[in-house]
Amino acid sequence: MADLKAGVNQLFLREEELRTGMELLFYAYREFTAEPDEILAEIGFGRAHHRVIYFVGRYPRITVSELLAILKITKQSLSRVLGELVRQGFIDQQTGARDRRQRLLELTEKGVELERQLSETQRQRIARAYRMAGAEAVEGFRKVMMGMLDEGDRAKFAPPVPPARLAAKR
Repeated sequence: MADLKAGVNQLFLREEELRTGMELLFYAYREFTAEPDEILAEIGFGRAHHRVIYFVGRYPRITVSELLAILKITKQSLSRVLGELVRQGFIDQQTGARDRRQRLLELTEKGVELERQLSETQRQRIARAYRMAGAEAVEGFRKVMMGMLDEGDRAKFAPPVPPARLAAKR
């Protein structure tokens, strides 16, 4: 839990402040997804396609199992979306070299271009907000977002341990 000092004003924990935070998340998400939704609609795709395209682009050669763990959706749901993306030439599937059952996913050139189009407006929106808020606020935002993640996902964003510290632990 957060380190709350006894003398610090905790009005930010009042019901109205919490509700305002929730509402801000809803509005921000609406704006964050609006432009990509338009691009996706033009090609008959939805947000599920966007998430798959994003994470396959972010983690080239990701396995289907790893993607399922990130998205937390059923195999059936992923299969439908992934099948469309493969058939339409946005994603390429390769068989794993060590484990033939493994499917490794990678964006094709067409997929890279779609991911770029979808992410560019979102990247610009975040960069603009970060510039307006400043470094201290960005760090606070990051802490709030990390606090909303479950333990497993939070660990994915932990700073890497420098090699010298790893050697010292042995």
